[in-house]
Amino acid sequence: MKLIRTLSLAALGLPAAALAQQDVSYNEHIATIINKNCVVCHREGGIGPMQLENYDQVRPWAPLISLRVASREMPPYSYDHGIGIQDLKGDWRLSQEDIDTVVAWVEQGSPQGDPDIVPPAPDVPNPDAWNFEPEFGAPDLIIPSVAMDIPASGNDLWSKHFVESGLAADRCIKAVQVKPRGDAKAVVHHANSDIWAPDENGEYQQLGQLTEYAMGKWGELMPEGVCRTLPEASRIRWDIHMYPGGVGATAEGQVIRDNVVEIGLWFHDEDFMEREQPYKQDLRAYVMRSGYENGELILPPHGYTMTQGFHSFDHPVRIDSFQPHGHLRMNAASFEIFYPETGRTEQISQISHWSATWHHSHIYEPDVAPLVPTGAVLVIKQWYDNTANNPNNPDPDQWVYDGSRTGDEMSHAWIAITHLDEEGYQKLLAERAASQQRSLAASD
Repeated sequence: MKLIRTLSLAALGLPAAALAQQDVSYNEHIATIINKNCVVCHREGGIGPMQLENYDQVRPWAPLISLRVASREMPPYSYDHGIGIQDLKGDWRLSQEDIDTVVAWVEQGSPQGDPDIVPPAPDVPNPDAWNFEPEFGAPDLIIPSVAMDIPASGNDLWSKHFVESGLAADRCIKAVQVKPRGDAKAVVHHANSDIWAPDENGEYQQLGQLTEYAMGKWGELMPEGVCRTLPEASRIRWDIHMYPGGVGATAEGQVIRDNVVEIGLWFHDEDFMEREQPYKQDLRAYVMRSGYENGELILPPHGYTMTQGFHSFDHPVRIDSFQPHGHLRMNAASFEIFYPETGRTEQISQISHWSATWHHSHIYEPDVAPLVPTGAVLVIKQWYDNTANNPNNPDPDQWVYDGSRTGDEMSHAWIAITHLDEEGYQKLLAERAASQQRSLAASD
């Protein structure tokens, strides 16, 4: 009887310089990388176009896996390395060490390795589970849309309607995720939600955005010490955009009946607001206008364009997350901060290979999230490619205009912002300076 050995994570991964001198095998090195990062989609019943659950399934695809991993096309998280802030929550990108290991394995002929070594099995989440369940448990509140039938083909559809939140008191949101049920992930282009609450006369008024969902989005996490409020007796106004047949490799191409989109909400405890006196956080779309022609975004056939937006505040703020938005012709975005007092421009984020099938809210780790003084300018840029060189472009012969349909284009970025006062801004600056000093002292 053979002795079966199971690898620990500590035994995996090799320094890049040593890979050329070291045998790399599926059982010993590659299976753990693929099980941890790929099988969540590339499995039976998953949205990936092939299954990658064992060596026999992986081996025929090894050259393509190497190509996609080396070019950072997979896992699908478009965010440039080496530019701006790199410490993000919910970051799917592979480490350079993992990339080098996969490439070395394929260059060595993609061997399976020692059959006595059994790599750890993938821990595949339930596709119907919520992304934040492992950390926070089940949502405290689920707000469903009305049910909708989505045809297999046809024009874009919208559903705009109100539902009651049912809250008996104001609550501070800790995390939020929007999730289409079942097979509808490929046909729900976006699902935005606004908060409406009664005023002193009992009339409902719009207060702002609850959250935003676009295809592929993971969710939103609020940093400590802030409150994005869902008020007592509030209503949620859904704005759901559906594209019959689906978009991209995940397209279903079939009728989807009784589709429901749900918002899952996790709250802080009921006395959080009174106890913590948190700063207000909100999420909204910051629109680009520079680069428009006569106030309208226009892409000529076989052409390119670029847009810019400039935004400043009369108080200091912290930028908690950044999510550019466009459709099929958008292919890149960047986020910068300009400081008028010094003339300096700081690069915050760059996305050079953006895709409409994977929208990501890039959530900055709180200790590196940009602290923006009063009067500094947010500079947001987005680029569009309406040529045949754009693999996502359905028809480069078309004039493309600003609009809500999937075949139109948009130019804005969803940004979550914590609104500070001068005292809070200076306190955060001092805390970061002290943390840097401790890190320097520890490294001496």
